[in-house]
Amino acid sequence: MKRFLLILAGIATVTGCSGPARDPSAGTLQDPSIQSSTASSTHAEDPNKDPFDEFEAEFSEKPIRVPDPLEGLNRVMFQINDRLYFWVLKPVAQTYQHVAPPPVRIGVRNFFHNLTTPVRFVSCLFQGKVDNTGKEIARFMINSTWGILGIADPAKERLGLEVADDEDMGQTLGVYGVDHGLYLVWPLLGPSTLRDSVGMVADHILNPVTYAEPWEVSLGIRAVRITNDTSLHLGDYETLQSAAIEPYTAFRGAYIQYRAKSVQK
Repeated sequence: MKRFLLILAGIATVTGCSGPARDPSAGTLQDPSIQSSTASSTHAEDPNKDPFDEFEAEFSEKPIRVPDPLEGLNRVMFQINDRLYFWVLKPVAQTYQHVAPPPVRIGVRNFFHNLTTPVRFVSCLFQGKVDNTGKEIARFMINSTWGILGIADPAKERLGLEVADDEDMGQTLGVYGVDHGLYLVWPLLGPSTLRDSVGMVADHILNPVTYAEPWEVSLGIRAVRITNDTSLHLGDYETLQSAAIEPYTAFRGAYIQYRAKSVQK
């Protein structure tokens, strides 16, 4: 959820569709947490609550400073991605939300999460997370068969097989001591760092969607996933953005802290 919201600052495409992206964790078709969220409903619970409090509470340790020598260009990219979200992605996701009921959208989310198992499997393997590596294989085999190509998640719901966090190659590089490098905001891909950008290339290679032919099919599949994920979290990005005094700085800090914390897990 956290990374997905951060990447919405630049229109997420799940960590090269690994998930990253964005929170693509698989859930049951009856997942009650997936509803059409809006900024107003979030503030209705506590109008004085800053949505960035959850990041600050988790990452309350010493702030991590990452150089941003391209801040001028990054801010332009941030604004472009922000406009693309409000002018293109959000309207499309809202239309899709009206057409596809929650069980359908949750099933699509589960399908893509299952499909991108190779990204998480290889990342866990390289990080030496033996338990998670085994769980990823078991989940893939169970959900691909019993779960009907991953549309359902019996591995979690029936057998309790759940991997707590998404894994990606940018995180793997961090585990091996590779520093963040400079901060970057990519058009369409959103916030990143030099290290995570290299990781995204590896994630792209490991993602089965990459090899769909022709390339228009691969692009279309990614577009479906982005739209589906966005439809499950409509309103969340708006709430985070409106609560931040300076959105660019807030999203940059939250992204860096989140990625640093991911490496420590």
